[in-house]
Amino acid sequence: MSESIEGKLIYSFKNDYSEGAHSNILNAMMNANMDQHDGYGEDSYSKEAVEILKEKINNQNVDIHFVVGGTQANLVVISSILRPYESVIAAESGHISTHETGAIEATGHKINTVETFDGKLTPEKIKKILDEHNSEHMVKPSMVFISNSTEMGTVYKKNELEKISLFCRENNLILYLDGARLGTALSSDKNDMTIEDISKLVDVFYIGGTKNGALLGEAIVISNERLKKNFRYNIKQKGALLAKGRILGIQFKELFKENLFFSLGKHANFMSLRLGEKIEKLGYDFLYETESNQIFPIFPNEIIEKLNKKYGFYLWEEVDKDTSAVRLVTSWATKEKMIDKFIEDLKSYSLSK
Repeated sequence: MSESIEGKLIYSFKNDYSEGAHSNILNAMMNANMDQHDGYGEDSYSKEAVEILKEKINNQNVDIHFVVGGTQANLVVISSILRPYESVIAAESGHISTHETGAIEATGHKINTVETFDGKLTPEKIKKILDEHNSEHMVKPSMVFISNSTEMGTVYKKNELEKISLFCRENNLILYLDGARLGTALSSDKNDMTIEDISKLVDVFYIGGTKNGALLGEAIVISNERLKKNFRYNIKQKGALLAKGRILGIQFKELFKENLFFSLGKHANFMSLRLGEKIEKLGYDFLYETESNQIFPIFPNEIIEKLNKKYGFYLWEEVDKDTSAVRLVTSWATKEKMIDKFIEDLKSYSLSK
């Protein structure tokens, strides 16, 4: 959303997909527009994108499938893996349990949620669920769902993921990583992992394009050999096998052929860091430490009310009767002038308080 006339929002910090797509992607799609190709991901663009991704992951043995969106990816993956009586363990804040309209439950699979402060799971938290489900009279937890970055913008460190991975393998649990914001997670200053590390430590994950410069699209990456067979059948059954699959292939080819994916993630994080630093200099605290492109500053409610007339953002959590935390999200397309304008208004409201 660009700067506009009085009475309308100047800019939206609600999410990282308000803008359309990076110009490289739009140009590539336009150039390929009149080419004729086979459908359902069998086109040359999709096949080339798969090969590029395998090189970036440094693993030729993974299977890669493109789908349209994150909820669709989660639905397809989880429903294809779990037996009817099996459940998935997730943080209480996890996307599958908060913002997917019961998509997983609608397939008959219970989500066993775990309370966390920072959105991260640990072996200890997972074990608690396993210990509570100890007979055939209850669902059988068989998958662990994590997000990187989390709904709180926090990023898993390599040693944290290694511990979860080892625990899952020792307890015969499938480890699935939601990578809707994997671009900003792997580009974070707090990150110490590569995409290759992730492919070795989890059974299946997806690379999010929608929130990192693509028009739409996610790439599901399957590392575990026993999860690969007939996966496309489930994609088709769930309505996720796109006839014009080249639309997805073209985008992931552009995102990864010259590391545009990571450059866009770095930009989103840089804008977030700049915004956070300026807010901190004005004397405000944060609900969580800033690790990626989501920040959660705590403002007086009267200032939030004023900011809300000019900027889009989500009210996250009430801190006390006078203050609340809000969520501000920067994107691959956020311009520095919008950061400066927000800070200018925040400073003005703070001085007049």
